[in-house]
Amino acid sequence: MKSWKKWIGISVVSVMALAGCGSNNSSSNVEDDGGASKDTYTIGVTQIVEHPSLDAAFEGFKMALEENGFKEGDNITYDVQNAQNDMNNSNTIAQNLVGDEVDLIFANSTPSAQSALNATSDIPIVFTSVTDPVGAKLVEDFDKPGENITGTTDTHPEAIPKTIEFIANEFDAKNVGLIYNAGEQNSVAQVDIVKEAMEGTDMKAVEKSVSTSAEVKQAAEALVGKVDVIYIVTDNTVVSALESVISVANDKDIPMFAGEFDSVNRGAFAAYGFDYQDIGYEAGQMAAKILKGEETTSDLPVQYPQNLKLKMNQKAAEEMGIEVKSEWEEMGEYTE
Repeated sequence: MKSWKKWIGISVVSVMALAGCGSNNSSSNVEDDGGASKDTYTIGVTQIVEHPSLDAAFEGFKMALEENGFKEGDNITYDVQNAQNDMNNSNTIAQNLVGDEVDLIFANSTPSAQSALNATSDIPIVFTSVTDPVGAKLVEDFDKPGENITGTTDTHPEAIPKTIEFIANEFDAKNVGLIYNAGEQNSVAQVDIVKEAMEGTDMKAVEKSVSTSAEVKQAAEALVGKVDVIYIVTDNTVVSALESVISVANDKDIPMFAGEFDSVNRGAFAAYGFDYQDIGYEAGQMAAKILKGEETTSDLPVQYPQNLKLKMNQKAAEEMGIEVKSEWEEMGEYTE
């Protein structure tokens, strides 16, 4: 918890926007009883890259809106655009959505949210899959979101410390390999937390930075012989090429930890985390309140993910030469 408080406290910025709830007044036409009017609302969806965690968050977002009376193809339309992990594309997408005067922007990742906020101070923005909303200068603090932005974060305050504690207690590890894109502010923040969580242990971080997904396998190979375990935080660039790291970990019997469950399902050994569909769903509940006119973004504090738990992949353990301990089952659960 010490590392979390320190992280939250390093970046306090001024309130960035002056606006209200949308680019037009259509949200006032939605009934308060949960059923939407026949008017059609357009939500601009901007996502930095395609990978299972972000995709699951978007599915959860749509699920929440449908439960609140906003049904796709009936009274709501999604303009979905993917930046293919290119910040220039992300900026262009945000500008285009603003030019199209969408009713709300759903920003799925830190870069997507930054682009959206830079493009508008009028259209409400709801983000998810953002690791450090304060450090990314999206909000002043969790309880005081911007006047046209709020959302859900994809980092639980205890996730990284618990992962490091598990590695320290259950593995004879001295060196932990970290692969991340130093250009992603969310990843830099997580790596800082990892290193602080290692204080007081015998472990140290061995870092490899990448700029593109094409560099991920080479970075993983460069860690062979230098690290005892690999820990992949929720970095969009690396997670989009996760199989490259998994193949190296399997071939060289290196236990591999991740920052979220989708990576465990794909072949990482373990993660303390949550389901991305859940944080997308929570963001969708916020969006529904905004479209109905019940709340504004400034009324809705940024939310942490709920239900932190340990999930392990038994098949991955076999592939990585990990001797599974019986007591681990009491600490978490295995993928099916």
